[in-house]
Amino acid sequence: MSVVLVVNSGSSSLKYSLIDMDREAPLGEGLIERIDQDAGAISHTIRRLSDGDAAPTVLDVTKKSERTIADHDEAFAVMLEQFETYGPALAEHPPLAVGHRVVHGGARFFAPTLVTDAVEQSIGELEVLAPLHNPANLAGIRAARAVFEDVPHVAVFDTAFHQTLKPAAYTYAIDAAFAEKHRIRRYGFHGTSHKYVSEEAAAFLGRDLTSLRQLVFHLGNGASVTAIDGGRSVETSMGFTPLEGLVMGTRSGDLDPAVLVHIARVAGYSTDEIDTLLNTRSGLKGLAGHSDMRDILAGLDAGEASATLAFDVYVHRLRAYAGAYIAQLGGVDVISFTAGVGENAARVRAQALDGLGFLGIEIDQARNETRSHGIRRISTDASSVSVLVVPTDEELEIARQTLSVI
Repeated sequence: MSVVLVVNSGSSSLKYSLIDMDREAPLGEGLIERIDQDAGAISHTIRRLSDGDAAPTVLDVTKKSERTIADHDEAFAVMLEQFETYGPALAEHPPLAVGHRVVHGGARFFAPTLVTDAVEQSIGELEVLAPLHNPANLAGIRAARAVFEDVPHVAVFDTAFHQTLKPAAYTYAIDAAFAEKHRIRRYGFHGTSHKYVSEEAAAFLGRDLTSLRQLVFHLGNGASVTAIDGGRSVETSMGFTPLEGLVMGTRSGDLDPAVLVHIARVAGYSTDEIDTLLNTRSGLKGLAGHSDMRDILAGLDAGEASATLAFDVYVHRLRAYAGAYIAQLGGVDVISFTAGVGENAARVRAQALDGLGFLGIEIDQARNETRSHGIRRISTDASSVSVLVVPTDEELEIARQTLSVI
């Protein structure tokens, strides 16, 4: 059995998955939250797979508990304790490698990369570009390397998939020397998800990935859309940081940069206060008081003006990007929706493509409103563009890329 341990270390969380790569199915996975807070939360799920099935039956057993967890080193020890106590035993399923999600690879990392001391140092140097993410990613890498000393560790970067952007797509029109000195350019994020979904969509349709023009909408609390031509990212909505682009749960997305200057002048906000305003008090939450699309839809049904406006602004931005990116691609063959909102909110999907019928896009209402856990088509049989819902699996994609390196 080929087993890979995937680690996604966040600022106050540690998400992990032990994946049987022969079946591409998790054996066990978990989430440790509220690290360095009063009451840490632990959730560990054992995946019991039936033997011999092409599509194995999964019997989930989830164990939940709470305890104080001081830091990521302790969180990693807790993860090992969960495997030892509840299974599956790592001694029986030793990982061939450990794959790590790293948010920002800058312009240095354009592929999954074997972690060395020098790579660790480079990830640390990139913390200035992702101060909320890279330090936590690096803490997870260091904790894992201390425990799994004899297996390779591989860093998979959210930004790597977008390294195929052309200079016209990633360059900001500011002083060139200043931008180069401070590494200011568009990097793009959610790349692991966009890569996975675009490849799954091509496989589902039985089409050659290199022949397809695709749009992938990754719509979760964070949201982005990527134009993918022949399997390569050619345009993406997130930029220097994950703040640019679509309206998100708590992030503003696109904003006239002069607004920041105005806020500093008239409200006296510091840079940290502006950062907090745009990243945690904006988006759906800023418009309607809720960051969860389910709450927005409930408010919409109840006739709440703020929820109605929030929804309208959200889908208006989606349509604007869809039109712009289809123009960049010179047409589109496949449009996929993924992540929490993209996979579950039928109204968002329908409204995002409303008005694009002139491109031959036709949504089948019954298909769109039918819920399913797997990949599915929601366009009509007559639609000239295939519209899909594709559940993302970033952990599996990280594991695949990890194996490709070792």
